Amino acid sequence: MCTGKCAKFIGIALFPFSVISLICNVILLFPGWKVDAVQNVKEQMTPEVVYLGGLIGGGLLVLVPAIHIQATGREGCCNNRCGMFLSIIFAAIGVAGSLYGFVLSVLGMVKGPTCLFPLRNETTNIVTPTWGRPFDSDFKDFNSENYLFNKTMWQVCELPKDVVEFNIILFSMVLASCGISLVLCVIQMLNGLFGCLCGTCGGKKE
Repeated sequence: MCTGKCAKFIGIALFPFSVISLICNVILLFPGWKVDAVQNVKEQMTPEVVYLGGLIGGGLLVLVPAIHIQATGREGCCNNRCGMFLSIIFAAIGVAGSLYGFVLSVLGMVKGPTCLFPLRNETTNIVTPTWGRPFDSDFKDFNSENYLFNKTMWQVCELPKDVVEFNIILFSMVLASCGISLVLCVIQMLNGLFGCLCGTCGGKKE
Protein backbone atom coordinates (compact mmCIF):
# COMPACT_ATOMS: atom_id res chain seq x y z
CA MET A 1 0.00 0.00 0.00
CA CYS A 2 1.49 3.38 -1.00
CA THR A 3 1.77 6.24 1.49
CA GLY A 4 -1.09 8.21 -0.14
CA LYS A 5 -3.58 5.35 0.05
CA CYS A 6 -2.48 4.58 3.62
CA ALA A 7 -3.07 8.21 4.63
CA LYS A 8 -6.52 8.15 3.05
CA PHE A 9 -7.43 4.98 4.92
CA ILE A 10 -6.16 6.35 8.25
CA GLY A 11 -7.94 9.69 7.77
CA ILE A 12 -11.28 8.04 7.00
CA ALA A 13 -10.84 5.60 9.91
CA LEU A 14 -10.28 8.48 12.35
CA PHE A 15 -13.66 10.10 11.61
CA PRO A 16 -15.93 7.60 13.42
CA PHE A 17 -13.66 7.36 16.46
CA SER A 18 -13.50 11.13 16.86
CA VAL A 19 -17.29 11.39 16.54
CA ILE A 20 -17.83 8.58 19.09
CA SER A 21 -15.48 10.28 21.54
CA LEU A 22 -17.18 13.63 21.03
CA ILE A 23 -20.72 12.30 21.46
CA CYS A 24 -19.83 10.25 24.56
CA ASN A 25 -18.31 13.28 26.27
CA VAL A 26 -21.42 15.35 25.52
CA ILE A 27 -23.63 12.61 27.01
CA LEU A 28 -21.37 12.46 30.09
CA LEU A 29 -22.38 16.05 30.81
CA PHE A 30 -25.88 14.77 31.62
CA PRO A 31 -25.49 11.97 34.22
CA GLY A 32 -28.75 10.15 34.83
CA TRP A 33 -30.03 11.83 31.65
CA LYS A 34 -30.72 15.02 33.62
CA VAL A 35 -29.38 18.58 33.49
CA ASP A 36 -28.91 18.93 37.25
CA ALA A 37 -25.13 18.38 37.10
CA VAL A 38 -24.71 20.99 34.34
CA GLN A 39 -26.56 23.52 36.48
CA ASN A 40 -24.29 22.80 39.45
CA VAL A 41 -20.96 21.92 37.86
CA LYS A 42 -18.66 22.49 40.85
CA GLU A 43 -20.60 20.25 43.22
CA GLN A 44 -22.23 17.58 41.06
CA MET A 45 -20.10 17.18 37.92
CA THR A 46 -17.21 14.71 37.65
CA PRO A 47 -14.04 16.82 37.03
CA GLU A 48 -12.74 14.64 34.17
CA VAL A 49 -15.99 15.28 32.29
CA VAL A 50 -15.60 19.06 32.72
CA TYR A 51 -12.07 18.90 31.26
CA LEU A 52 -13.70 17.70 27.98
CA GLY A 53 -11.15 15.03 27.16
CA GLY A 54 -13.52 13.33 24.75
CA LEU A 55 -14.99 16.50 23.25
CA ILE A 56 -11.81 18.49 22.69
CA GLY A 57 -9.06 15.85 22.93
CA GLY A 58 -10.41 12.73 21.26
CA GLY A 59 -13.03 14.70 19.33
CA LEU A 60 -12.02 18.02 17.75
CA LEU A 61 -8.24 17.53 18.00
CA VAL A 62 -8.61 14.26 16.08
CA LEU A 63 -11.39 15.32 13.71
CA VAL A 64 -9.47 18.29 12.28
CA PRO A 65 -6.29 16.25 11.57
CA ALA A 66 -8.43 13.49 10.06
CA ILE A 67 -9.74 15.95 7.44
CA HIS A 68 -6.22 16.81 6.26
CA ILE A 69 -4.81 13.30 6.58
CA GLN A 70 -7.47 11.77 4.34
CA ALA A 71 -6.98 14.65 1.88
CA THR A 72 -3.33 13.65 1.40
CA GLY A 73 -4.53 10.37 -0.08
CA ARG A 74 -6.65 12.06 -2.76
CA GLU A 75 -5.47 13.55 -6.01
CA GLY A 76 -4.97 17.27 -5.58
CA CYS A 77 -2.88 19.87 -3.78
CA CYS A 78 -2.31 17.75 -0.65
CA ASN A 79 -1.18 14.57 -2.42
CA ASN A 80 2.52 15.42 -2.43
CA ARG A 81 5.59 15.60 -0.19
CA CYS A 82 4.51 18.92 1.30
CA GLY A 83 1.07 17.51 2.11
CA MET A 84 2.69 14.50 3.74
CA PHE A 85 4.90 16.78 5.84
CA LEU A 86 1.87 18.71 7.00
CA SER A 87 0.10 15.42 7.77
CA ILE A 88 2.88 14.63 10.26
CA ILE A 89 2.15 17.87 12.11
CA PHE A 90 -1.61 17.25 12.04
CA ALA A 91 -1.08 13.65 13.16
CA ALA A 92 1.04 14.93 16.07
CA ILE A 93 -1.90 17.16 17.08
CA GLY A 94 -4.11 14.08 16.88
CA VAL A 95 -1.68 12.17 19.10
CA ALA A 96 -1.76 14.96 21.70
CA GLY A 97 -5.56 15.14 21.61
CA SER A 98 -6.00 11.36 21.81
CA LEU A 99 -3.53 11.12 24.67
CA TYR A 100 -5.35 13.89 26.53
CA GLY A 101 -8.70 12.13 26.15
CA PHE A 102 -7.16 8.74 27.00
CA VAL A 103 -5.56 9.94 30.25
CA LEU A 104 -8.71 11.76 31.41
CA SER A 105 -10.83 8.69 30.66
CA VAL A 106 -8.51 6.49 32.73
CA LEU A 107 -8.62 8.96 35.62
CA GLY A 108 -12.39 9.25 35.33
CA MET A 109 -12.79 5.49 35.60
CA VAL A 110 -10.23 4.98 38.36
CA LYS A 111 -11.51 7.79 40.60
CA GLY A 112 -15.18 7.11 39.87
CA PRO A 113 -18.10 9.49 39.38
CA THR A 114 -19.29 12.38 41.51
CA CYS A 115 -22.57 11.42 43.16
CA LEU A 116 -24.77 11.82 46.24
CA PHE A 117 -23.80 9.19 48.82
CA PRO A 118 -24.21 8.63 52.57
CA LEU A 119 -21.09 9.83 54.41
CA ARG A 120 -20.56 8.81 58.03
CA ASN A 121 -18.91 11.30 60.38
CA GLU A 122 -16.20 9.43 62.30
CA THR A 123 -16.57 11.53 65.45
CA THR A 124 -20.36 11.82 65.72
CA ASN A 125 -21.15 8.64 63.73
CA ILE A 126 -23.93 10.57 61.97
CA VAL A 127 -24.61 9.69 58.34
CA THR A 128 -25.19 12.66 56.04
CA PRO A 129 -26.00 12.64 52.28
CA THR A 130 -22.97 14.26 50.61
CA TRP A 131 -21.93 15.12 47.05
CA GLY A 132 -18.48 13.78 46.25
CA ARG A 133 -16.49 10.87 44.84
CA PRO A 134 -16.97 7.93 47.22
CA PHE A 135 -14.54 5.68 45.33
CA ASP A 136 -11.70 8.23 45.43
CA SER A 137 -8.87 8.00 47.96
CA ASP A 138 -10.38 10.75 50.14
CA PHE A 139 -13.10 8.47 51.50
CA LYS A 140 -11.63 5.50 53.38
CA ASP A 141 -15.01 3.84 53.95
CA PHE A 142 -15.44 3.05 50.26
CA ASN A 143 -11.97 2.71 48.71
CA SER A 144 -10.82 -0.51 50.37
CA GLU A 145 -11.16 -2.30 47.02
CA ASN A 146 -11.56 -1.40 43.38
CA TYR A 147 -15.18 -0.48 42.75
CA LEU A 148 -14.87 -1.36 39.04
CA PHE A 149 -14.87 -5.06 39.90
CA ASN A 150 -17.42 -4.97 42.71
CA LYS A 151 -20.92 -4.08 41.49
CA THR A 152 -22.36 -4.19 45.00
CA MET A 153 -20.39 -1.02 45.79
CA TRP A 154 -22.16 0.85 43.00
CA GLN A 155 -25.29 1.12 45.13
CA VAL A 156 -23.47 3.64 47.33
CA CYS A 157 -24.28 6.34 44.78
CA GLU A 158 -27.90 7.38 45.32
CA LEU A 159 -28.04 10.19 42.74
CA PRO A 160 -27.85 10.54 39.79
CA LYS A 161 -29.52 7.22 39.11
CA ASP A 162 -27.17 4.51 37.75
CA VAL A 163 -24.36 7.07 37.49
CA VAL A 164 -21.62 4.47 38.04
CA GLU A 165 -22.69 2.35 35.07
CA PHE A 166 -23.25 5.55 33.11
CA ASN A 167 -19.68 6.74 33.71
CA ILE A 168 -18.00 3.37 33.23
CA ILE A 169 -19.68 2.66 29.88
CA LEU A 170 -19.15 6.12 28.39
CA PHE A 171 -15.61 6.59 29.71
CA SER A 172 -14.77 3.12 28.35
CA MET A 173 -16.01 4.16 24.91
CA VAL A 174 -13.98 7.39 25.02
CA LEU A 175 -10.98 5.40 26.26
CA ALA A 176 -11.22 2.88 23.41
CA SER A 177 -11.83 5.57 20.78
CA CYS A 178 -8.90 7.68 21.96
CA GLY A 179 -6.65 4.63 22.19
CA ILE A 180 -7.37 3.56 18.61
CA SER A 181 -7.06 7.16 17.37
CA LEU A 182 -3.71 7.43 19.15
CA VAL A 183 -2.38 4.34 17.37
CA LEU A 184 -3.68 5.51 13.98
CA CYS A 185 -2.14 8.98 14.38
CA VAL A 186 1.24 7.49 15.35
CA ILE A 187 1.09 5.25 12.26
CA GLN A 188 0.29 8.31 10.13
CA MET A 189 3.31 10.15 11.54
CA LEU A 190 5.51 7.29 10.32
CA ASN A 191 3.58 7.07 7.05
CA GLY A 192 3.93 10.83 6.55
CA LEU A 193 7.68 10.57 7.13
CA PHE A 194 7.96 7.88 4.44
CA GLY A 195 5.77 10.04 2.19
CA CYS A 196 8.14 12.98 2.62
CA LEU A 197 11.18 10.83 1.82
CA CYS A 198 9.76 8.62 -0.93
CA GLY A 199 6.80 10.64 -2.23
CA THR A 200 3.20 9.55 -2.77
CA CYS A 201 1.72 7.32 -5.44
CA GLY A 202 0.20 10.42 -7.01
CA GLY A 203 3.61 11.99 -7.28
CA LYS A 204 5.09 8.87 -8.90
CA LYS A 205 2.33 8.77 -11.52
CA GLU A 206 3.01 12.37 -12.41
